[in-house]
This record gives sequence, C-alpha cells and structure tokens, in this order.
Amino acid sequence: MTEAWDAAAQQAFRDGVQAELDAFLDRQADVLAPLGPDAERLVAGARTMVSGGKRFRAAFCHWGYLAAGGDAADEIAVRRAAASLELLHASALVHDDLMDASDTRRGLPATHRAFEAEHAGAGWRGDEEQYGAAAAILIGDLLLSWSDELLRRCGLGWDRVGPTLEVFDLCRTEVIAGQFLDVSVQARGRADVATAMTVLRYKSAKYSVERPLHVGAALAGAGEAQLAALTDFGLPLGEAFQLRDDLLGVYGDPATTGKPAGDDLVEGKRTVLVALAIEGAPADEAARLDAAVGTELTEAEVEDLRGIIDRSGAREQVETMIADLAAQAVAALAAAQRAGTLDGPACAVLESLAAAATQRAL
Repeated sequence: MTEAWDAAAQQAFRDGVQAELDAFLDRQADVLAPLGPDAERLVAGARTMVSGGKRFRAAFCHWGYLAAGGDAADEIAVRRAAASLELLHASALVHDDLMDASDTRRGLPATHRAFEAEHAGAGWRGDEEQYGAAAAILIGDLLLSWSDELLRRCGLGWDRVGPTLEVFDLCRTEVIAGQFLDVSVQARGRADVATAMTVLRYKSAKYSVERPLHVGAALAGAGEAQLAALTDFGLPLGEAFQLRDDLLGVYGDPATTGKPAGDDLVEGKRTVLVALAIEGAPADEAARLDAAVGTELTEAEVEDLRGIIDRSGAREQVETMIADLAAQAVAALAAAQRAGTLDGPACAVLESLAAAATQRAL
C-alpha cells in the first residue's frame, strides 16, 4: 500500500523482511541438519550476516513494484522477493570483507575473522586464516545461491518470476564484475575519477538502487518505459548513495559505522573521493596520500590524510556531486510521475527513500 511511509511503517517493513529471512534460514537449517554441527555453524554465520541493516535494497524493490502498478494483494510474495536482494547483499559483504582483509562488519568480527577465531580457539590443525577464508567463501556462495532460490520460490507465478530472474541474473553479473574491477584497481594502486566512477557504478550503485527497483517492477510486469523511468531515477541515486558511503569510509564515526576510522584508506579503496583528492592536492600532499592508501595507518595518520583530502577540495566536491545526482534522480522521478509512467503515491515514498539513502550517517 502507498500510504505515507512513516517511521513505524518503515520499521514494520524491515521487521517483515527480517521475518522472511529468518524463516528461509530456518528451512535451510532443516535441510542441512543431517550434516551435523559444522553445518549448523555455517548457517549461524549466514544468520549473522542477514541480521539487521538498513534494508534499502528490499525497500527499493518493494516500492519499485508498487511504482510500476503492482497489486498490493501480493505484498507477502513481493516481500520475499525483496528479501532475496538482502541475501545477495549479504553474500557481497562476506566476500568483500575477505578480499579487503577487513576485521569488522557492523561492529562485529567479519565472517572470515570469526571463523579464524573459532579455529584458533579450538586448537585445530592447519592455518587458521586459510580456514577463515574458506568458511567466508562458502558462506558467501551459499548466500548467493540462496538469493536465487528465495526469489524463485517467492510465491508468484513463473510468468512474473521468469522475467524478474533475468533482471536478477544481470544484477549479479554486474556486481561480481564490478567487484573484480575494484580489486584490480586496488592492485594497480591508481585510478582516475572516471575509472573510480565506473567501479562505483558497477560494484555498488546499480545493485543498490537501480536493479532492486527493476526487480520489483519486473514482478509487477513493467514495460520498457517504466523500467527506463526507474533507471533515470535509480542510477544517479545509486551513485549518490555510494558516494555517501565513500565519505563515510573516510570520515564516518566508528561508533556509528561499526568500522575503524578511515577504514577505506587502510583497505586501499581507490574511490572517487581519493581520486579527486590526488588530482586536486599539491604535488607533495598528493604523493603522500597516494603512497599511504592501502597501508597500515595510525589514527594520527588517518587524520593527516583527512586533512589532505579536505584541503584538496575533494570532500566538498563529493558533497556537491551527491546533491546534484540526488536532484537529478528526484527530477526524473517527478517527470515520470507527471507523465503517468509511474504511480504517484509510490513515487512520493521513493523520493523520501532517496533522501534517506543520500543523507545518512551509516
């Protein structure tokens, strides 16, 4: 339904998505029960990764469905489909944390670190880091497989699920290829702004906003005009969403983000923010920033690099880019609403989601 989506309605939606995820994992736990306690630990690791979160992808799927004229009577099935995107997101996070050698996720040990600790605590044979990496790869793979399963079994007919899976297939292809672009850029240790924007678009922007909108719209039987209108809204918004993430990766409060201060700098992320700073800083400061990205940094060193980024004007530039992209997205949404391409009340909620996605501190 498209009544005002107040805080209570948003929380009820998040709770509903969590309930679908919990029920799905309960069924998977039953399937794997004959394998014994190790399989229980595997499912427990997956549960940790799908617990909590902002549920933006699920929300964009839900409201993309309604914006394309979907029937609210199918709300439960659509919620299951939306929950499948959260399984995909969890898979990406598990693998991303492993590839970046991250220690934490949402204030808890990253999946590979948690299984490393179990190995060490039990005094098992072999290399604990290798064990943690193996567990993370397998949990991420399971979550990826399960995302497809939950969407296929959401409760809608194949006439609607079939076309939706084509969108979902494209979404998964893009995000995996985008992740490889990201690790390749980190390995080369350089990226100009255009390259950083390409990584941003395919690793995060499209699968965070545009494709969830398309998944929901496809479930509603959307036509090409509706899908194009949702791209005009979703792609610039997804880019703004990730640019905000990039700022939080350098300037975010660890108590809020659950990540160490300046974590993106330590991990070697060649973001648009970093690329702009290297382009705009004096040569000596640009060289210092360039050399430091991807190394172990003290809090004082992180603060020094933040100063370089601030003085280069990059932080202000990224804030301007976020505002401009968000405005572009909202203008496209308004145009689609005026043209009657997308449902008006749903568009109003999508506009509020755009603000939440780009103005957040987490």
